[in-house]
Amino acid sequence: QVQLVESGGGLVQAGGSLTLSCVASGRMFSSYAAGWFRQAPGKEREFVSTITESSTNKIYADSVKGRFTISRDNAKNTLYLQMNKLKPEDSAVYYCAATGAKIALQRMSLYAYWGQGTQVTVSS
Repeated sequence: QVQLVESGGGLVQAGGSLTLSCVASGRMFSSYAAGWFRQAPGKEREFVSTITESSTNKIYADSVKGRFTISRDNAKNTLYLQMNKLKPEDSAVYYCAATGAKIALQRMSLYAYWGQGTQVTVSS
């Protein structure tokens, strides 16, 4: 079974940047589409971005488009999320996830594997 571990969260001022990393176990990670989701206190988990196994397609939520960049290095079994121009409303626990499908997916229910989350806090 694929295991995912996120890192890179922290406290940053509005307008700043953070890069999140997600290291995956399992040889099959390179065959899976993967993505990032986030959940703020009292809110439902929401889609942030997703990427196909070969990075040929990327999808972003409208709220982060133009500010966040998703990427992956399959040789390192690692998924990344570069976050720029951060806003207080970006504050949340960020989760990486993977599914058995190769195509980029936005529906949370289609992701079978989840990391433990990493906290991102953006101050104003």
